[in-house]
Amino acid sequence: MPTEPAEQPPLINLVDPELYAKGDPFIQWRWLRSHQPVYWHAPTEYPGFWVLSRYEDIRAAYRDAATFSSAQGILLRPESHGADPGGGRTLALTDPPRHRQLRGLIDKWFSVRSTRAMEQDVLSVVRRVVDDALEQETCDFVTDVAARVPLYVICKMMGIPSGDWEKLFMLTSDAFGAGDPLTRRLAHLDILNYFEALQVDKAKHPADDLVSVLATASTDGEPLSPDDVILNCDNLLVGGTENTRIATAGGMLAFLRHPDQWQILADSPDLLPTAVEEVLRWTSTATHIMRTATRAVEVRGHQIAAGDRVTFWLPSANRDESVFSASDQFDIRRQPNRHLALGFGEHFCVGSVLARVEMRLLYNELLSRSVHVTLDGAPTLLSSIVVNGPECLPVRMTAF
Repeated sequence: MPTEPAEQPPLINLVDPELYAKGDPFIQWRWLRSHQPVYWHAPTEYPGFWVLSRYEDIRAAYRDAATFSSAQGILLRPESHGADPGGGRTLALTDPPRHRQLRGLIDKWFSVRSTRAMEQDVLSVVRRVVDDALEQETCDFVTDVAARVPLYVICKMMGIPSGDWEKLFMLTSDAFGAGDPLTRRLAHLDILNYFEALQVDKAKHPADDLVSVLATASTDGEPLSPDDVILNCDNLLVGGTENTRIATAGGMLAFLRHPDQWQILADSPDLLPTAVEEVLRWTSTATHIMRTATRAVEVRGHQIAAGDRVTFWLPSANRDESVFSASDQFDIRRQPNRHLALGFGEHFCVGSVLARVEMRLLYNELLSRSVHVTLDGAPTLLSSIVVNGPECLPVRMTAF
């Protein structure tokens, strides 16, 4: 997303999807950080909500899960849509102690040790995807490269038969793309139906995979209900693919717009870990995260009532001038880089280590094979208040 200085107070409207596709939300966020870091956003088709735009305020709220609850949903929803059906049931939409119980079922699958053991499998996926893209010569980096790596990896971890990976790829592309709402809804229903059948099979014939873990799990002596298994499978598929896809593609777009940074990385591949962190900070693909106040609380002199919705605007936090020097510069050497792109506290992204590995291995594969990536058309950005970044990134890929 572009960024320009704001001299006059802008109109604040953070729930316009076109702002993220064609506008400059950083103007609004910069003004809010400077003038109203705790801001009441009037109702639209969405209910009214509080906006937190500064790094330290968001970090503190993340840490206080007892006050800022996830159980009623973590994303703004139009009033007409009602409550989130996953509220209180999925890993992302639960509070302690339930959150810790669910997280405990799958944590080891995403640990540093488990991820290291998977690196060769991830690398095989990366090489397969890059080979296919090179054979095409021109492709959409979002769908043909960045989307396939995390999807194929999480499908393997979930025990989804390899013959179904392409089916899930098509469904997730429809469900989380920016196209027709009816198409998205039908695709999401097809994903839920797929997991309904898969969890039945895994409950009868468990194997060494994530769906089997959930299908045979118990908490407090009670097995997870089939509906809870399905919703958590859906949550894993989304969490394991969507943000990594957009961050990886957004990172490539950043490198294309800042070729000096790609050259620095080519000359010093040891910078890959810090480059990935800067890509995560720069892209900040989760545009907002919502919490619901469980009690009255004061933030910077503003009284937030119990039941109020409170939103964290992560791209704003990760450009906070008081935390990040030259915050509007893309700098792969940036250290320290304590961004909040993957959350913080109780709800720190369970797949954060895996996401970093996927991004590092993909960029390294492009560098080590001297793959030259150039734009082959104008990128388009997602029209969404939930995630931000490239929807389409047409490129030409050639190896020298």
